[in-house]
Amino acid sequence: MVSKDGEILGEGFNAPALNDESLRRCDRVYDLTIKPKYDKTCCIHAEWNTIINALKNHGNKIDGGTLYFMCVDKDGNFTDAGKPFCTVCSRLAVQSGLGYFALWVEDKPKIYDVKLYDTDSYEYYRKED
Repeated sequence: MVSKDGEILGEGFNAPALNDESLRRCDRVYDLTIKPKYDKTCCIHAEWNTIINALKNHGNKIDGGTLYFMCVDKDGNFTDAGKPFCTVCSRLAVQSGLGYFALWVEDKPKIYDVKLYDTDSYEYYRKED
């Protein structure tokens, strides 16, 4: 969800492009071992769908807004989202003009400045010198 000043500007979820099941490729056998962790699916990330939805409906009104990302289990309960790791999502959040990126961590939102979230998502993959 993207929100600003208490208003929900966009929502999204993991889904094939255009939410079109004919574009789902996850059920096919591909060698995805060469792809990075964040890109081993045919789906558009929930964060991308949310940002695109917000931009389509509200344009630059999302500038400075907050993207909330929460993982849910099969019963619909929030689960820990962990640390920032998806560099594609972090770059899109920065480019779109959002101000903050919030992850559900330890039963509450952990709110990052969007540029810090981007930096931390790259640090997740840092190799020790």
